[in-house]
Amino acid sequence: MAIIDLIIRIKNGYMARREQISTPHSKFREAVVAKLQELGYIMGYEVTGDVKKNITITLKYEDGMPVVTDVKVQSKPGRRIYIQYKEVKSVRGGLGYSLLSTSQGILTGPEAKKKQIGGELLFYIW
Repeated sequence: MAIIDLIIRIKNGYMARREQISTPHSKFREAVVAKLQELGYIMGYEVTGDVKKNITITLKYEDGMPVVTDVKVQSKPGRRIYIQYKEVKSVRGGLGYSLLSTSQGILTGPEAKKKQIGGELLFYIW
C-alpha cells in the first residue's frame, strides 16, 4: 500500500500544481523517490524529522507544465505482479519508464533488462 500512496500523492501534487508534497518516510519510499529524481521526474527530496520522519518532495515543472503526465500502478497489495527481465516492455514508445523492485533495489525497465533481473512490477510513469 505504501508505494501506491506515494505515487498517487505525487500525481495529485502535480495535478493541483503544488510546489512540494509531503509523505511518511520509509527506506523503500526513499529508494523510489531517489530513482524518480535520477530519472528527472522530481526536482529533489529531503528527509525531515527524528522519530517520525517525513519525505518532502519538490515537484518539477517545465514551462509551467508538470513533468509527469500520468502514472499507472501495477502491483497492489492484493495482487502482486512479478515479471522476468524478458517480459519488460517499453512504456509509451520509450517516453516513460517502468519501475521494478528487484533484489538489487529499485530499477527501471531498461536497467533490469541490462542486468537480466526480474522483480515486482511497481508502476509505469510517463
